[in-house]
Amino acid sequence: MDYNFSEVEMKWQNYWRHHKIYQVDIDPAKPKFYVLDMFPYPSGAGLHVGHPLGYIASDIYARYKRLKGFNVLHPMGYDAYGLPAEQYAIQTGTHPAVTTEKNIARYREQLDKIGFSFDWDREVRTSDSAYYKWTQWTFMQLFQSWYNKRSNKAESIDGLINIFKSSGNTAVDASGGDIEIFSATQWNAMTEKQQQEVLMHYRLAYLADTIVNWCPALGTVLANDEVSEGLSVRGAHPVERKSMKQWLLRITAYADRLLTGLENIDWSESIKDIQRNWIGKSVGGSLRFEVPGSNEIIEVFTTRPDTIFGATFMVLAPEHDLVEKITSSNHREEVAHYVQRTKNRSERERMAEVKKVSGVFTGAYAINPFTNTKIPVWIADYVLMGYGTGAIMAVPAHDSRDFAFARHYNLPVIQVIKQKNEGPVDPSEWETSYDSKEGIAMNSGFINGMEVKEAIKAVVYEAEKRIIGTARTNFRLRDAIFSRQRYWGEPFPVFYKDGMPYLLDESNLPLALPPVDAFLPTETGEPPLARAINWKTADGYPLETNTMPGFAGSSGYYLRYMDPNNTEVYFSQEAVNYWENVDLYIGGAEHATGHLIYARFWNMFLFDIGLAVKEEPFKKLINQGMIQGRSSMVYRVNAEKMAEYMLWEELKERKLGVSFQKDFRDGSRKFDFFCEEAGIVIEVNKLKWLEKLAHPYLDYCSEKGYRLLLIPLRDFIDDFENVLQRIKTLIKGGEVPVFVAKKPLLNIPVFVSKNIPGREYFSDPIHVDISLVRNDILDTEGFKQWQPHLAESLFIKENGRYVCGSEVEKMSKSKYNVQNPDELIERYGADTLRMYEMFLGPLEQSKPWDTQGIEGVFRFIRKFWRLFNNEQNVFRVSNETASTEELKVLHKTIDKVEGDIERFSFNTAVSALMICVNELTELKCNKREVLEPLTVLISPFAPHLAEELWQLLGHEVSVVKQIFPELKKDYLVESTIVYPVSFNGKTRYKVEFPADLPVNEIEKLVLQSEEAQKWIEGKQIRKIIVVPQRIINVVV
Repeated sequence: MDYNFSEVEMKWQNYWRHHKIYQVDIDPAKPKFYVLDMFPYPSGAGLHVGHPLGYIASDIYARYKRLKGFNVLHPMGYDAYGLPAEQYAIQTGTHPAVTTEKNIARYREQLDKIGFSFDWDREVRTSDSAYYKWTQWTFMQLFQSWYNKRSNKAESIDGLINIFKSSGNTAVDASGGDIEIFSATQWNAMTEKQQQEVLMHYRLAYLADTIVNWCPALGTVLANDEVSEGLSVRGAHPVERKSMKQWLLRITAYADRLLTGLENIDWSESIKDIQRNWIGKSVGGSLRFEVPGSNEIIEVFTTRPDTIFGATFMVLAPEHDLVEKITSSNHREEVAHYVQRTKNRSERERMAEVKKVSGVFTGAYAINPFTNTKIPVWIADYVLMGYGTGAIMAVPAHDSRDFAFARHYNLPVIQVIKQKNEGPVDPSEWETSYDSKEGIAMNSGFINGMEVKEAIKAVVYEAEKRIIGTARTNFRLRDAIFSRQRYWGEPFPVFYKDGMPYLLDESNLPLALPPVDAFLPTETGEPPLARAINWKTADGYPLETNTMPGFAGSSGYYLRYMDPNNTEVYFSQEAVNYWENVDLYIGGAEHATGHLIYARFWNMFLFDIGLAVKEEPFKKLINQGMIQGRSSMVYRVNAEKMAEYMLWEELKERKLGVSFQKDFRDGSRKFDFFCEEAGIVIEVNKLKWLEKLAHPYLDYCSEKGYRLLLIPLRDFIDDFENVLQRIKTLIKGGEVPVFVAKKPLLNIPVFVSKNIPGREYFSDPIHVDISLVRNDILDTEGFKQWQPHLAESLFIKENGRYVCGSEVEKMSKSKYNVQNPDELIERYGADTLRMYEMFLGPLEQSKPWDTQGIEGVFRFIRKFWRLFNNEQNVFRVSNETASTEELKVLHKTIDKVEGDIERFSFNTAVSALMICVNELTELKCNKREVLEPLTVLISPFAPHLAEELWQLLGHEVSVVKQIFPELKKDYLVESTIVYPVSFNGKTRYKVEFPADLPVNEIEKLVLQSEEAQKWIEGKQIRKIIVVPQRIINVVV
């Protein structure tokens, strides 16, 4: 019987679905293992072969853990809210829910075809109100909580209110809480609105004015990574920086815990470093600078307070509140212009431009509190409002950006740190700043001669004593903006009374998205929810019109999978106590500073309030590499460049007896070719351009005494030999027409094959759909039908074929290099696709997709099948006892595959299975004793094949329910060793000895053997070298 993969795979997918094979429940008798993939956003394009890479890896591991006796939770769902669906709704009027439902159906169909072991009864969708009820509920808990630094955890806001009632805020040590001290009497005298305004400074979910990336065309706020060069990444719409009232999550309260928690999780160091840098903990001091002539104080945070004696100017972020207050009248216009110019650039772009120097002097000065000198105050875009205080004391001698700024604007540089035993150095001669974190203080008053660490402590101590500063720890991490001005997102369970936000009652959850007549902001600029009819509470209070951001639904979805159908609570205590957290999480490294930070924060908060039972959500994280597309390229001919190339090939190196120059210039005039000794000027171009150039070129040549030849491009197509003959005639002194007007060259696309000489000089690469290319050969007829403007295409071929170029790059629709898994499954089967994606290379590395390699895996699947079938394709498995050699092959493979799976080295596991099948085929093995465990062994990789064979082997219970093959280590021990025998270093033959045979016995038996006699006969044996279990060498 032949292996019909299409029939087999459909059969077993239906079986799994009908019998709910992968459904899982709490089972205290079994150890749990929770395997999770980052759930996908269901885009309209569906899956390409790069998307399932991580899913296949996690599926193999989930199946392996089941075979090892674990109760495995392996769910899947959809991160269904997103800007693409909303943009499509705006353009077409189709509700995002309709588009999303259609896309999810497509994704589900594709995922099912690949044969994943997901428990679909646990599916979640972030856009489902039954799911986002708990997103809204979590927001409410955040709103009702504050962070107590003393207990180092989130606590109820009610407890904080009780503290305020009894003792004010004097004894409160909270994250946030940037508000003046008040007493219990003052608190109790406040109006309700005033109290709510105070509490907003403490809540973990709060409203505040913040600088955002506002995109008018999209009608929403964008995250920094959604903006590039002042434009939105999606749609390239202009983005401006503006202040808006936004909801924020006080993630900064958890900065220290997010940092220290990295030490307790099994993540790659690269991801940990990205998060460490993003959190950006800095220990230093806060110092205050007075602005003379005003009551203003400029506060700066610095990690190097010891360098304050070298501060020669100050720089404020353009957005700083003090800019408008301290700028002098004669600098206002220039400052205003600079502020406006900076407004539309994201912080990420400003940080990236380290070489570009720009800034403006405000006309104001500040007093250095330690030197009492006046130093100028500038504004510059390299200082960010979101980091520290938005102001810096610039120490150009010891900071590279300050140094570049000082050099550019001719500001003083004072060295205040030196190495031990270093003599005087003139900073004016420096090419770069001296940024060492170690050294001795100099030019620094009372800290002169101190080591840097000692000097830092001394300056902070002095600043605190003089009440001009204090010790401080700062974080680069900012509070997360949690609202978007768009429709397709979770509504906030919030209404407004007297301008202040209040929570709905929990009984009103979920607050569902209302219908609207359009998905755009209103004419007055309000978010789309303002279009909803009667978007109010029952008491008439207006509901919040912003919606939550994309990361809201993905921040806690892994917890909901534990108990997805519970309508009473987020998840039951029983469920979370059993499943705890995710044991293995697989997803892209691009989420390091987004989802992976937010999810950790979300989980820590739920841990604080007693819901989550583990502080970290993901024990082990693996970032799968990208499967890159192999793009195919055709090369469109630039007719002018091709004509110049063809002609130059004939004119260069005195091939026609005279010397020509290419691209000759005479003042402002430029000619394609010029021969001084023959006095010839040649210009190649389109007909219409030559008609314009004829008179001025003739005038020029007449003045210089040159002869002119204007060659239309059409001449090269029609008769290149005639072109050459005209040039030869001119060289010999003959006469030819300057210009022969012909019909213009038709604008027909011409494409040149990859290996045609000169192609790189006269053609431009264009992406072509990879479906039109097989083994780099273009289907030219299919290409003509691909797009209307290509219908008349001409091809310059090589050996009768058009050869395409290729390039490895990210899979993208715009590059026409997306490989659809459906097509591959139809041609080769899902098991082949699964094993090939793993075989491509190490899981965590990026690798190019190459369809040619899939044929080898396809042959392997059929070869595996043939172990169970004879030459007449009749299924046959023997019950005879397996040979020792056959069992060695089996157990060597079990050992290798199990170890590789545990190391997530799936490519080498596939390779081991291939080697095994080759060896068993050579041994003609068809023993049940070998093939049954081998079937279980391959089942995580090729589940459909394994299920079919397992059934044919006579089993009624699914292979999924079996036990991983037991390794018998005795078969890993070699009883004999094959030694290569060398004479004077040259291998002559091989001999097999028992593995435990002593060296002296090996020496004796070798010298006595018949094979050795012809190499030692008549010669003196000097010595015999035996390297146990390796080699034997006889020196004669």
